[in-house]
Amino acid sequence: MSQRFKAQSSLRDRTALLGSNEFYRQTPPSSGRSSPYPDHTPNGHRYADDLEGQNDENLEGLIGKVKMLKDITIGIGNEVKDSTVQLANMNDAFAETSGILAGTFRRMNNMAERQGCRWLWYIIFLIIVFWFFIVVWWFRR
Repeated sequence: MSQRFKAQSSLRDRTALLGSNEFYRQTPPSSGRSSPYPDHTPNGHRYADDLEGQNDENLEGLIGKVKMLKDITIGIGNEVKDSTVQLANMNDAFAETSGILAGTFRRMNNMAERQGCRWLWYIIFLIIVFWFFIVVWWFRR
């Protein structure tokens, strides 16, 4: 039983399994890509701290962008709600206007029936006069 325990503890020991820790503290080899962040020291701790700082800065930038997108979507939602209310009001106004126009058209038909055919001659006369003014204006131009 004690041999089994010793074997497991040696498996957990990283240096026993993989060798010296000095290899893992070194900076990774260059990948050929340029980086805006200089490699300060060959010691891996500084490199890891730099990477961690860069990750934190990138995370803060992403959090800011997500907050901005959230504000934009909330604004879009508010605009949709306002537009829905305005469309409902416009629908009511058009329905009311339709009722008014229907009543006016009905009264105009009643008036035309009472006067007979005389109103038709008035409309034809106005169309001819209007056409005459348009023709005169066209040739004077």
